[in-house]
Amino acid sequence: MTEIEKLSFEDAMRELEATVGKLETGEATLEESIALYERGAKLRKHCEKRLREAEERVEKITLSANGQPTGTEPVEGQ
Repeated sequence: MTEIEKLSFEDAMRELEATVGKLETGEATLEESIALYERGAKLRKHCEKRLREAEERVEKITLSANGQPTGTEPVEGQ
């Protein structure tokens, strides 16, 4: 497992935002900018994967006629 794969979604998003901020300032050298861009792309991919995994686990709460929760069912499409 790589260092990025170990990051939580929140930690990866914070780092991605910081990386984008560094790139936007334009103060990094060309080589630094390339390295930042490559890391940012990996962080973005990791965040997308984490979101997909979370969506797959989301369950819809089923309610009875009187509005009380009766259980859960898988998200549509599964």
